[in-house]
Amino acid sequence: MEISAQVICIGNEIMLGHIANTNAQFVSGKLSCIGIKTSKHLDIPDDPNVIISSIRKSLAESEIVILSGGLGPTVDDLTLECIAKALNKKLIFNKKIAGQIKAHFKMRKIKMPANNMRQALVPEGGIPIENNIGTAPGLIIPVNGKVLMAFPGVPFELYPMLEKTALPYLKKKFPLGQIIKSRVIKITGLSESRVDEMIEDILRLTGKIQMGIYPHPEEIQVKITVTEKNEKSADRIISKIEKQIKSRLKDHIFGYDNEKFEEIIGRMLQKSKKTLAIAESCTGGLLANRITDAPGSSAYFKLGLVTYSNESKHRLLGIPMETIKKYGAVSKETASLMAKNVRILACSDYGIGISGITGPGGRTKTKPIGMVYIALSAKSKAICKEFRFSGTRNLIKYKSTQAALNMLKQANN
Repeated sequence: MEISAQVICIGNEIMLGHIANTNAQFVSGKLSCIGIKTSKHLDIPDDPNVIISSIRKSLAESEIVILSGGLGPTVDDLTLECIAKALNKKLIFNKKIAGQIKAHFKMRKIKMPANNMRQALVPEGGIPIENNIGTAPGLIIPVNGKVLMAFPGVPFELYPMLEKTALPYLKKKFPLGQIIKSRVIKITGLSESRVDEMIEDILRLTGKIQMGIYPHPEEIQVKITVTEKNEKSADRIISKIEKQIKSRLKDHIFGYDNEKFEEIIGRMLQKSKKTLAIAESCTGGLLANRITDAPGSSAYFKLGLVTYSNESKHRLLGIPMETIKKYGAVSKETASLMAKNVRILACSDYGIGISGITGPGGRTKTKPIGMVYIALSAKSKAICKEFRFSGTRNLIKYKSTQAALNMLKQANN
């Protein structure tokens, strides 16, 4: 038995590109964990006719339809009324929800606007899902053996309602006897085409196994997805495929699933009891920001300097002006001294120096936009590499930090 779901996200702000639709991705990911595949994502405007027709069409095509957005108290929040019309059901005032909404405002010591009582209306036969963060409850509505669910569009309200109430309900209503499990392998230092070439035969696996390859800035993700009867069986298949990939990509693999590179580096430094200092120019402190995003970074991160001007490189890091004038601020010589001198200044085990041209100005005939020098200094070794990154200014900055983290990982292996 295969059960399919459709996710409909409602809002003019999505259609105009004012906000990113992360809800569809989250909902589909959680549904797959209980063996339910999403067959379609729909983004639609706050238009009653579009909402009503979309609900009816999706219910005709799938067993589960999940709506996101339009449950607020304002005039453009039309989802409740549209659900009622689409299903030919009345909206019934729910005293319990009304009490919860009033209590929400009382706790915050704010006078409740009268229009918030619209959120206490429930289509007949609907099961409210309590919202412990906002005022809009979620809804579960059984429809002739199928299920329509509705949630507020605010992600931090939707997520707990889906996980705590909606998923257990669906799992009980549709006992599929299967799960869908995924594993993401994160790779850096290789292009997408090179990764594809190295594991091409593995990426061609089919049947209960789905393989995918997804490019990100200076990072390639390979995703293994397995549909199996239970978690143990899925884990066994994933582990076998993962071992094959690891045997080929080796040190280019830096992490898995939701792991962040900076967190992995943090654990690595803590384990080896090594410390780090950073001198940045073109990245403007982005690498230090990423390092300090990891909890516990104070144990290994000693100093971060943004030496953006030539004068600051000279005054704070002691780099001779003669060196900068002869080789340039963007050079192997300058980046190497940045790494070495910040390490000495901080008395750390590692020092990193970054200098480059992120554009749109600053390029020369010999130094194009995207040229970045990244140096790593340790007591026993010194490395400096030249990179040629493409993309926007912000993208070049991010790619530079990714490459710097990878250099640190390789040095500490």
